[in-house]
Amino acid sequence: MEKVLKVIEDVITNPPIPHEPYKQSLKNWAMYCLRDRGFIVVYAQKCDFAVEVKGGGKLYFKVTNNAVDLDDNINWIVWDGAAKNPSLIPHVQ
Repeated sequence: MEKVLKVIEDVITNPPIPHEPYKQSLKNWAMYCLRDRGFIVVYAQKCDFAVEVKGGGKLYFKVTNNAVDLDDNINWIVWDGAAKNPSLIPHVQ
């Protein structure tokens, strides 16, 4: 799973299209970027979305514009509005 998270981090930090908050939500942008790179992005009941991993299993993600008091039990995609760049905060195991 660590290798998959590293690839996802690369997609988020080097996206195929820039995130433009006035045009699309962070969630839709992240899902588009991951799908563009061949990931299978699916619905997740208690998260914003999940990525199916080959060999079984899913990685769950939430997105936010505010990296304060994030739940350590989930992977986060965070948009830093001041620096205008995204980042991935992986689940702490």
